[in-house]
Parts: sequence; structure tokens; C-alpha cells
Amino acid sequence: MALWNKRRHTGAARTGVHPVDEVLPPGPMVAYGLQHVLSMYAGVVAVPIIVGTALQLTPAQTTYLISAGLFISGLATLLQTLGVWRIGARLPIVQGTSFAAVSTMLAIGAPLGGEAGLRAIFGALIVAGAIALVIAPFFTRLLRFFPPVVTGTVITVIGVSLLPVAMRWALGPTNTPDHGSMRNIGLAAATLLIIVLIYRFLGGFFNRVAILLGLVLGTLVAIPFGATDFGRITDAAPFQLTSPFHFGTPTFAVGAIVSMLIVMLVIMTETTADILAIGEVVEKPLTRRDVTGGLQADMLSTTVAGVFNGFSVSAFAQNVGLVAVTGIKSRFVVAVSGVILFLLGLFPVLGGIVAVVPLPVLGGAGLVLFGTVAASGIRTLSKVDYDGNANLVIVAAALGMGVIPIAIPEFYEPFPSWFQVIFDSGISAAAITAILLNLLFNVRRGHVEEGPIFAEAPAIGTTYEGDAEGIVVEHTDTDHPTPTRPRMPNPRATH
Repeated sequence: MALWNKRRHTGAARTGVHPVDEVLPPGPMVAYGLQHVLSMYAGVVAVPIIVGTALQLTPAQTTYLISAGLFISGLATLLQTLGVWRIGARLPIVQGTSFAAVSTMLAIGAPLGGEAGLRAIFGALIVAGAIALVIAPFFTRLLRFFPPVVTGTVITVIGVSLLPVAMRWALGPTNTPDHGSMRNIGLAAATLLIIVLIYRFLGGFFNRVAILLGLVLGTLVAIPFGATDFGRITDAAPFQLTSPFHFGTPTFAVGAIVSMLIVMLVIMTETTADILAIGEVVEKPLTRRDVTGGLQADMLSTTVAGVFNGFSVSAFAQNVGLVAVTGIKSRFVVAVSGVILFLLGLFPVLGGIVAVVPLPVLGGAGLVLFGTVAASGIRTLSKVDYDGNANLVIVAAALGMGVIPIAIPEFYEPFPSWFQVIFDSGISAAAITAILLNLLFNVRRGHVEEGPIFAEAPAIGTTYEGDAEGIVVEHTDTDHPTPTRPRMPNPRATH
């Protein structure tokens, strides 16, 4: 293990591949993959629980939805990381059940209730997902209007919007006597302290699994305080196969489909930001084809989810933060996460073991993960030119719009429902504001003055190797080594 850690930074030089495409030894692959799963498991199971409660489903039906969500998340992650044909970004992106569609799904299913409500939700997901799959290539044609001033702002808002989630986790489960107790807050603080101490005093492999170690050690600390629930293991079924249309044939209503299609556009906007964020973190130039493939993987997975009793799927931003924290850029590590999620869906008893990790412990780790996403956005914004232009105004206004639904969730209640679907998400609100203001201030007479987000794709025959400091550089047969991170042109120099 120590030898592997010592040689890890020169592995790209020996294999001639980008770190994203590097295959690690089996042991570290499984450990890093499990770390990704533990950091996002609560987010995946939360949506089925919310929907099941609102539709007054039985505990057995809700458990079935949870298993289906894990099953679909695993398949979607494998599709996104490994790719099939031109579908999939082939980046270290974890896919999971999206929160963006929760309010719309409840509006569709709650009036009907029970299995009838589920059939209406699944019908809307299938049609809206299929339409979004078709329009994804047209959607990404707009991405030339996503320069660093836009992407940096949106990535920052992604992290900021996730931080309250970690804080709520730190308080513990809602509607329980211990919610907000000093015990729960203390467990979150202990987990955070453990992670910080690992980073401070341990190195190499331990730094890269600091989140996993923090979750495990935090759970062990929680046991004497009675904060762990081992009953979830004994109550879980040993095996459960998700069958198509388990709750009956989906129903299709035009109004529900239109509402869900709006949500799909919001999810595509958020996933675009996540893909661009992971591209920054792993320092790999992205093309429009990469982003299109990522969005198509999202929408195809969402369509299939409607068939297999799951909900809409999107990229999980918290795992972008985990990649940034650990420095593990291999997409095959995240593919292992997909396999684990798939198995959790087939074997609910395994999900019960993962669910033993108390929510406050997840909250302590989440503060690090989500804060890292915001820090990545700030790093991107630090490269933006603010002299002689309105970029500072773009960032300020977009950040303000993004924080509104985070700080005051009920702010948009007097607005029409279609407006709420879009702007109740701080991520989509910040993205729309930043894009429109960038169009107003930086795009004139057909010229994009702030520079595009995409660099040219690497030339055929490009290989990657590490320099003396472990920095990955790319080589082609005809040019000198250049950094893999794209350098944005300054059009003003030629105007």
C-alpha cells in the first residue's frame, strides 16, 4: 500500500493515461468507492421516504421504493462513469435520486395518494425524461455562454446550498425528542474533528480515506450514546429484486408531464454545473460532447427509473466535493460506487448496515464535503478578470439570487407554481441569473468577451505524464507539453 501511494503520482507517466482513466489496485478502489457511497447514501434514501410518507404508503412499499432508488442510482452511476456508446460523461460522477423533483412529484401524486399517485409520478417521469433525452444535444449548444464567471458562481452556490443540509443532518432526525440536542451536535463536531486530525497528522492513503474513517470512527463514538439504530439491519429483507411497473401501469396526464419537463430542464442545468465542476476538479478539458453525454445519461436513467419504480436521477454535488478533498480522480473508483449501490438495491440488508451511520455523523462529514464544493467555485472565480468590466456585478447578483431560497425557503410562495419550480432551487436561480447577466454585459455583436468554458479537445495521439512535481501534462506528437487545464483566451487582446 505504501509503495502504491509513493508511486501514485507517477502512475499516469507509466500508463500514458489521464488520472481520470487510471485504474487503481482493488483494495483502494473498494475503500474509495465505499467512501463515496457513505457520503451520499442519506440523500438517495431521503426522497423515497418523503414521497412514501406524503402518499401514505405502507412501510413495505416505502422500503421497496428505497431499494429501487439504490438500484437505479447504481445503474445510473455505472452508465455515467463507464459510458455506453456516446451516452455518459465518463467522469467520476456519482448519480443519485434528485431532490429537485420532490415538490413537483408531491404535487402530482399527493392528491391521488397511494399507488395511484405513484403511477402518475412514474408516467410523468418516463415521458419527461424521454423528451429531455432527445433535447439534451440542443440544450448544450447554449454552453458557450457558460464562461468561468458563470460556472464559478454556480459551483459556489452548489456548495453553499448544500451546507444547510449538512447542518440539518448535524441536528439529527426531525420529529424525534433528540432533534437538535447537544448529543447530536457533539457527534457532528467529533466527526468533523476526527477528519481534521486525520488530515493534520496522517498522510498518504489515510488522507484519501479521511471521510470514510471519520464516518466509521464517528459511528463508533455514537454507539455508547445510543445514537445508532442496529434494528435497521434485522428488519431489512435479505434480497429484493426490483421488477418493472411493480405498482401498476403508469398513467399519463398532460399537466403532470409538462410540470415534470420543467423540472428536467432544472435538473439538466444543475447537472451541467456539476459536470463542469468535476472537470475543474480533475483538471480535464471538457467538450460539448462530454457534457451532452452526461446529460443524456441523466435523462436516460430517469426514464428507466420510471419503469423500475425509481425517481429522477442527477449528479450528486457532494461527491464532487469528495473528489476535491481526496484527490482521487479515477472514474473507475466511482464505478465501484455504482456497483455497491446496485448491490445495496438488490440486498436491502446491506443497506441496513450502511444506514447504521447516524445522521449527525453524516452532518459532520458533510460540512467538509459541501464546503469543499464552495471552495472549488471560489477557486474558479479567482481566475476571472474583474478589471474594466461588470463581472463583479454578475457574481454579486447571481450569488444573491442563489442564496434567497437557501436563506428564506418560503420567499417565493406568493409566486406562480412554474416560477417556484425554477427559482426554489438556489442552483438554477444562480445559473439563470449569471447566464442572463453575462449575455447582457459580456456578449456583444456575436462575440463572447469573457471566453468560452470549453477548450479544444485534445489532439489525437495525446498522452499524459507526470512532471517532477507530480503535475500532469499532456503531450502530442507535434507540440510541446502543456497543462491539461484549459487556458481561457482573452478576446479583448484581438478586438
